[in-house]
Amino acid sequence: MIFERASDVVTDDVFLRLTGFLASGEVFLKLEGLNPAGSVKLKTAVALIESLERTGALRPGSRVIESSSGNLGVALSVACAARGYALTVVTDPNAARHSIRVMESLGTDVIVVSARDAQGGYLHTRINYIHQRLADDPQLVWLNQYANPAGVGAHRDRTAAAVHAGLGAVDALFVGCGTTGTLMGCVEYFGRHSPTTRVIAVDSVGSVTFGAPASPRFIPGLGASRRPEIFADDGTFEKVLVPEADTVAMCRRVAGAYGLLVGGSTGTVLAAVQQLAATLPDGARVAAISPDMGDKYIDTVYSDTWVTERYTDVPELAGLGHGATP
Repeated sequence: MIFERASDVVTDDVFLRLTGFLASGEVFLKLEGLNPAGSVKLKTAVALIESLERTGALRPGSRVIESSSGNLGVALSVACAARGYALTVVTDPNAARHSIRVMESLGTDVIVVSARDAQGGYLHTRINYIHQRLADDPQLVWLNQYANPAGVGAHRDRTAAAVHAGLGAVDALFVGCGTTGTLMGCVEYFGRHSPTTRVIAVDSVGSVTFGAPASPRFIPGLGASRRPEIFADDGTFEKVLVPEADTVAMCRRVAGAYGLLVGGSTGTVLAAVQQLAATLPDGARVAAISPDMGDKYIDTVYSDTWVTERYTDVPELAGLGHGATP
């Protein structure tokens, strides 16, 4: 296949069967990290940009700004470089250094804010910085992934449809929540086309999206200290919170058992599958969305030093990543 832009290279049909993950049933991991941006956010980035191009808000030479903990920033860097848009990404200390360097290498201006907001996170600080920049520069365009429905549409029409086409009517679909675009798209699609499928929204303990109290989080990707505007809790999906220590343990167990380095969001989603395993029927077919791969987490989730400095409850830390099974 020949593509015209790097942002067009999206692999939406790759699933890894995690043999033995459930005592009875099958888990299929949808690998979203096999594209030039390295994450599911490439579809979001293209959708956000094209939605504003259609309205005329983005024109040749436009300057763009967005808030990101890493993956969307990289995806926007890929997309904006090819389209000639000058991009500024506002991130925070939880962003992987790898992601920051990738963005910078693609010509993006990366701003790292360091003041925690009132909820213990950085999202309000990032958004406040953007509002300040917009006030100073009226020509600057904010893509606003938290409120732009184009992201929801992208995952309804592409991600969710690809799960259904590849696996059929699965019993359960586990989806991580960051800005919730992927979740909302999956909820909309499966509500229409496979209403018997349980859609399970997965978030990190410390995130406020589901109405739980805020607390500091260290792994980028999932979670928010501010509920995204596109999130609509209409009662049609289930919700589960996962402690970050369980995320770390799951990432390392998958590495040891399956030879696959997954990102923190994937570890969180699979920890939720394990947490709800008893509620799944015998022989269940389960889909889980893996937003990215684990290379950018080598110095965090996969670093014993980093982990032990932040968590005291990661089980069997010394043995993880050395053949331990899920």
